[in-house]
Amino acid sequence: MSSFEVTGGKKLNGSITPQGAKNEALQIISAVLLTAEKVTITNIPDIVDVNLLIELLSDMGVKTDRLQTDTCTFQADNVNLDYLQSDSFRNKSGRLRGSVMTAGPMLARFKKAFIPKPGGDKIGRRRLDTHIIGFEKLGAAFTYHAEDGFFHLSAQQLKGAALLLDEPSVTERPISLWPQ
Repeated sequence: MSSFEVTGGKKLNGSITPQGAKNEALQIISAVLLTAEKVTITNIPDIVDVNLLIELLSDMGVKTDRLQTDTCTFQADNVNLDYLQSDSFRNKSGRLRGSVMTAGPMLARFKKAFIPKPGGDKIGRRRLDTHIIGFEKLGAAFTYHAEDGFFHLSAQQLKGAALLLDEPSVTERPISLWPQ
């Protein structure tokens, strides 16, 4: 990591452009699954977790094009739903805690989603029940299949619900969701 040493008596001059925030980028990028239209996202941070999610979406059949280091276009007009039950999807999405954020858009648009055991940073327990409870309140059903290592979620019709999630964090915040 670069550092600056500042010795007094001299004015600092210049400018920096901070890159986007990882957790917000993961949420916004996951939302491209909600539409078949082409979506352009700017100020994307060039970091491992975000790049892994972009790669995962590409593997799912989402057309991705990195126009600049911080800008990508996405078009989810041909999502391969069979890929979501593959070993490749389980392994790749299991390395990224933020991959759980693809489940909501998948349920809303395709009426099903698959969540593997969560991965990501080793900073403590990685609960999924907060997400599962939220999806259930919106009308989704889930089962865990030990043979493939996935939580299978399905919802014929999501419904609005007031949610207060018991474990606020970057992926679990107190929210109210009212699907259109």
